[in-house]
Amino acid sequence: MAVLIRTGDLPAKDRHDAWKTIVCDTLGPLDLRIDPDAPLRGAIEFGRLGPVGVGRVRTSTPHSVHRTAGLIHRDNPEHYRVVLAISGSPHLAQDGRATQLSRGEFAIYDFTRPYELAYDSAVQLAVFSIPRDLLALPMDSVAELSALPIGSESGAGALAVPLLRRVATDHETYAPGSAARLSTVVMDLVGAAIAERLELTRSLPADSRQRTLLLQVHAFIERHLGDPGLDPGQVAAANHVSVRYLHRLFEAENTTVAAWIRQRRLERCRAELAAGGDEPVSTIAARWGLPDSAHFSRLFRRAYGMPPAEYRRAGAVR
Repeated sequence: MAVLIRTGDLPAKDRHDAWKTIVCDTLGPLDLRIDPDAPLRGAIEFGRLGPVGVGRVRTSTPHSVHRTAGLIHRDNPEHYRVVLAISGSPHLAQDGRATQLSRGEFAIYDFTRPYELAYDSAVQLAVFSIPRDLLALPMDSVAELSALPIGSESGAGALAVPLLRRVATDHETYAPGSAARLSTVVMDLVGAAIAERLELTRSLPADSRQRTLLLQVHAFIERHLGDPGLDPGQVAAANHVSVRYLHRLFEAENTTVAAWIRQRRLERCRAELAAGGDEPVSTIAARWGLPDSAHFSRLFRRAYGMPPAEYRRAGAVR
């Protein structure tokens, strides 16, 4: 992600104008309102994740940005914006609704309609720009939820928030193909979180619903890897699908539910063994749902070409 402006690198007399120019050049025509006597401190970074624009804004200076009717008439790219509060409590208003986001909450707003985004104290934000025609929800449905908070307590929001935060932090490390695929995941999860809030999940296209459900299933499995009794029946019940449909989801990924669980357990064990240490191999295996030491050793050797203890010794030598 390119650093577009860091106010500490500029003479104080140039900071306000430079900040306004960068915001308008990268985020679109906006009316910035800042006390001219207030010392401006902050940084703006911007990059891309496939078709999705990704920005980070950090500032400790109270100010606001406004998308006015005049600016919309002048230039009106058809995008939605998603703002995630990494820290601080930004205030967002659109279409007669207003919210003050708490840390870990995000909201969507329509760049083709007037809005206001304001900060009265220090904030860190991640801002995503999504082409409207790529978000798999009707525009009138999105309009019902603009400027309202979506949290990470449950459902698709619980998946979307950490992903948005992570992508905003390290998206420049992804290969182009991975970035394109991740942009689809980002849009699917944002769409699913909005649909859940509106109880419109059925309005999502089938392929988007399937991708989102698979992500939810993966997340459930990750949280329960330590349970030796984890099986397709438990996974299906927790995600409100039949076992048959669950198997169909994994068939599309050229694997099975049991194979995926086994692979993720082995990967967790492998990562801990690669880190060294002297904790018994059997303890590590049991922690990740593989309490039978002999069975674990056979699985590990088949997957990585050597017994787990030897793998750890080899890592120590490297």
